[in-house]
Amino acid sequence: MRLAMVAAGFTPGEADQLRRAMGAWRRPGLIDEFRRRLIDGMRARGLSRQYAEAVFTQIRGFGDYGFPESHAASFALLVYVSAWLKCHYQAAFTCALLNSQPMGFYAPAQLVRDARNHGVEVRPADVNASRWDCTLEQRAAGSGQQAAGRGQESRVGLAADGTSARQRPPAARCPLPAARCLLRLGFRMLHGMSRAHAEAIERARGEGPFRSIEDFARRTGLGRAVLSRLARAGAFGSLGLDQRQALWHALGQDQKELPLFDPPPRKAATSGGRVDSAAEVELPKMSAAEEVLADYRTTGLSLRAHPLGFLREGLDRLGVAPAARLETLPDGGPVRVAGIVLVRQRPGTAKGITFLTLEDETGQANLIVRPDVWKKHRRAALGAAVLLAQGRLQRQGLVIHVLVSRLEDLSDRLAELGPQSRDFC
Repeated sequence: MRLAMVAAGFTPGEADQLRRAMGAWRRPGLIDEFRRRLIDGMRARGLSRQYAEAVFTQIRGFGDYGFPESHAASFALLVYVSAWLKCHYQAAFTCALLNSQPMGFYAPAQLVRDARNHGVEVRPADVNASRWDCTLEQRAAGSGQQAAGRGQESRVGLAADGTSARQRPPAARCPLPAARCLLRLGFRMLHGMSRAHAEAIERARGEGPFRSIEDFARRTGLGRAVLSRLARAGAFGSLGLDQRQALWHALGQDQKELPLFDPPPRKAATSGGRVDSAAEVELPKMSAAEEVLADYRTTGLSLRAHPLGFLREGLDRLGVAPAARLETLPDGGPVRVAGIVLVRQRPGTAKGITFLTLEDETGQANLIVRPDVWKKHRRAALGAAVLLAQGRLQRQGLVIHVLVSRLEDLSDRLAELGPQSRDFC
């Protein structure tokens, strides 16, 4: 603005209009309306046309993509603080992100997976422990992977990097020591669960822990639909019931029986002060794959295993490489990868190229799909929950992509999984 006023004779109002045109990147060509006025003004003040043209070209270039210093500094500060929290207090950082969903590229499954890869213990939603939001819990001294082999400090604990919190400046201390911190998933993670239901559970739990599903139903007053939803999500794990057992008992609640058809009185067995009504019927155990798919249907993630792990034997026969092995394969060589589709994005500046991110049990693979390949395999590219991609490996330093030549929909292999991707195209 100052240059336009001094060098080209713009008034303050005209200079402000130029500033607005520079920021209007969604309206290409708007800044060109100022070209003649700017060049004529500079020539009238003794500057050469060549110099005036160069100045205007520089201004227009900034208008195409400019990042003011104040804007850059603000983002840099956010990135720095976020990176520091993620490094030193991963559990608290992940907890905050989960409670802020939906946001960003990554769904809760990827956030939880990253936290666990960095040593954070994550526990499932449970009627005797969870609240609506995800919360932090304190690990018992001497328990968990991080505590193993380390000396414990009774009052202060250890920081995530193994140093004593007493050795850190006050601003670096956390009310809950990072090394003793674990993440408890909240009821907000369960599909179809409402905050009112979660608050009803918390109020009833104030009288003491739940001892059985019957006890839970009586004290919370929640109906069979909510109980079934909690059972399918494995939220009755603290009662010693798996998903199938819990669902069996949940379906038996909230039934209005006629006196003529009342069943005979029955005596419930007890174990450790807990009513054990699960002993009445022996149900077949769910397979590991069934449990994982049930987790994904109810919460969008699983703390047991990754769905692709159950397909690995068949994928190996097809020559599909795990994502973690891509960094060891030769650059430019043919490769096949498969995984759950996490993200589809097509930036406006990418000339029609679409970027996909796949996830398997070992990590993530980034795909580059050119417009012709996208058009040829549109149905699979746009709608598949699980994709197999064939192409050539591209590696530059730590950046690895697969330039795709063919896509195949493998969703039928995990038909119960459902879509997991966040699409920006």
